[in-house]
Amino acid sequence: MPGNRFLIEPTFIAGVCTVTRRRLADERGFLSRLFEPEELAHAGWRGPIAQINETGTKCAGTVRGLHFQRPPHAEMKLVSCIAGRILDVAVDLRKGSPTYLQSVALELSAENGRALLIPEGCAHGFQALTHDVRMIYLHTAPYAATHEGGFDALDPVLGLNWPLPVVNRSARDEALPRVASGFEGLGS
Repeated sequence: MPGNRFLIEPTFIAGVCTVTRRRLADERGFLSRLFEPEELAHAGWRGPIAQINETGTKCAGTVRGLHFQRPPHAEMKLVSCIAGRILDVAVDLRKGSPTYLQSVALELSAENGRALLIPEGCAHGFQALTHDVRMIYLHTAPYAATHEGGFDALDPVLGLNWPLPVVNRSARDEALPRVASGFEGLGS
C-alpha cells in the first residue's frame, strides 16, 4: 500500500533519519520495500538513485569509514544491512551546523529492517557486529574519486564508541587523517 511502507524517524542531526521497512508477511515469508522515492522524500531524499552498491564484510569487529564526498559531488546515502548486524554511524561535517562533529549511531540488521538515511555533508562508517555482513547502499550521486574524503574512525575528537575491538581496517582507512583544528566543515 503506498504511503505506509516505511516508518521514518528523524534523529537529533538534521537530515539523518532512521527508516524502518515495514514487512508484509504471510505463511510464505515476507516482502519489504527497500526504496520508494515519493515516500522517502518525506525523510529528505532528493534526486534519483545514481548508484547502488553492495558490500560484504567477513569479520566481526571490522570498521569501515569514515567516508564522504565533497561538493559538487556530495551525495545522500540510504544504507541497509541485509545480512548480519552492524553499528552504522553518520557524523555531521556541515559548516555552521549546530550538530557539527556530532554523530548518530544505529544498529542495522537483516532482522530489524532499519536503514540509515545520511544527507550530504555527513561522513559515514560502520562496524560489523557479526561475521558475514552484507549491506546495500543507495547513492544520489556517482562516486567521484577526485572529491572523496574521510576521517579516521578512531579519532578521539569524534568520540565514536565502537562496541567491539576494532579489527581489519583497510590501509586506506588507517591512513585517513584525524579531524584537524583547521577543518571548518563542508559547505556547498
